[in-house]
This record gives sequence, C-alpha cells and structure tokens, in this order.
Amino acid sequence: MPKIKTHRGAAKRFKKTGTGKFKRNKAYRSHLLNHKSAKRMKLLRKSGIVSSANHDAVKKMLPYA
Repeated sequence: MPKIKTHRGAAKRFKKTGTGKFKRNKAYRSHLLNHKSAKRMKLLRKSGIVSSANHDAVKKMLPYA
C-alpha cells in the first residue's frame, strides 16, 4: 500500500494531545477587532478541542499525527 499524504493545511492548524484529541486555535481573532470586548478577546486566546463531530475528519487528514 502507498503512504497516505498529510493534509498540510490541517497539519499547521491542529496538534494531537496526549489523550489523542486534537487541539485547535479559536477563530475571529485576525481582524475587525475594534468592537470585540476585552473579555471576548481574552477567551479567544485560549486553544480549544476539536469537537467529536469533526474528530474523524481531522484524524483522516493527519494519518501520522
């Protein structure tokens, strides 16, 4: 069987945790920031976990992660 290619866009966005989940960064933090509150910006700094609905799709894109 041939090797499976890693999806390079996904490789830059997701990291696997020790428990096998995928870590991701939050969206809505790149531009149009004037009207967003300091509280909202502080919460967007933290990383999130990929939902169970999307876990299998991310796993398929990162076969060797």
